[in-house]
Amino acid sequence: MNVREYTEDQEQKNLMPWACKSAASHRLTEETQDDLRTAFQRDRDRIIHSKAFRALKHKTQVYLSPGDHYRTRLTHSMEVSQISRTIGRALRLNEDMIEAAALGHDLGHTPFGHAGERAINKYTGHFTHNEQSIRVVTYYGRQGRGLNLTTEVQDAILCHTGSKLPDTPEGAIVRRCDRICYLCSDLDDGIRVGLVGPDKLPGMVAMRLGTEPTQILDILVHNIVECSAGKNKIILDSYYDEAVEEFRNFMFAYVYECPSLEKEHHKAEHVIMSLLDLYVKEPQLLPEEVRLNFERFGKMTAIVDYVAGLTDLSAVRMFNQYFVPKVSE
Repeated sequence: MNVREYTEDQEQKNLMPWACKSAASHRLTEETQDDLRTAFQRDRDRIIHSKAFRALKHKTQVYLSPGDHYRTRLTHSMEVSQISRTIGRALRLNEDMIEAAALGHDLGHTPFGHAGERAINKYTGHFTHNEQSIRVVTYYGRQGRGLNLTTEVQDAILCHTGSKLPDTPEGAIVRRCDRICYLCSDLDDGIRVGLVGPDKLPGMVAMRLGTEPTQILDILVHNIVECSAGKNKIILDSYYDEAVEEFRNFMFAYVYECPSLEKEHHKAEHVIMSLLDLYVKEPQLLPEEVRLNFERFGKMTAIVDYVAGLTDLSAVRMFNQYFVPKVSE
């Protein structure tokens, strides 16, 4: 019995009956199994070593260039992974699958966070970052072969947001933790940047969840574990779920759609739409590897893939190169 087989055997013995088991996972393109790592461990490693994952360190979470100590898409993904794994381990679910899905859930996110996503959606008529994450892992990386992730991890990535719910309890954990994590971390960053303060939280939120981001996370994580223990569903008590919804409404009103941020987000949308329009009209400006994908994916799709994969820094640099006059000192 090799290391992988031993791990798979331990999963069968120790995980809950409804947990995802590595030995039962599937890939669209079957591969020779690894001696050391399970299928979900290989998924995690492919995500971590991908170019798309590295790019997350320079992609906005909410605040555009606020400083060194604020969340990016990379740190957000790491926080979702940590919280999700804590819950998964407590519920005896597959921690490796959870980690892979959590680290990969935002691989398709655009520059400038949801502002970039809105810009591409306006330009093309349909674009969502969760669907783009699936495109990234399907077609990009490993010399164009894609990451070939397991179907279970892909389902969790696709369904971490949107109307379709995940097929697995591991995916349900990532979906739930993504929301509570971004609300708490964005509140924490909002306090740092001076947009909001703990005293501004609605009474229901303060009374049921607390006023400190770490306190809110602790309460919600414990409640999910308590309510979901011994069940094949991931449950949050309605008492807290109602407060989370109120918390979300507060964050949209005071942070995500506040005038000072919206002004910067409109600028970001302008950058993205300008680049899309430029590359559609003058595709010769694109890197050769992008133009080679015109035949494979179609011109518009290849351009969207390229622009969506840019970091905030590279998008601004390209905008300045093509749209800002060069003035000598």
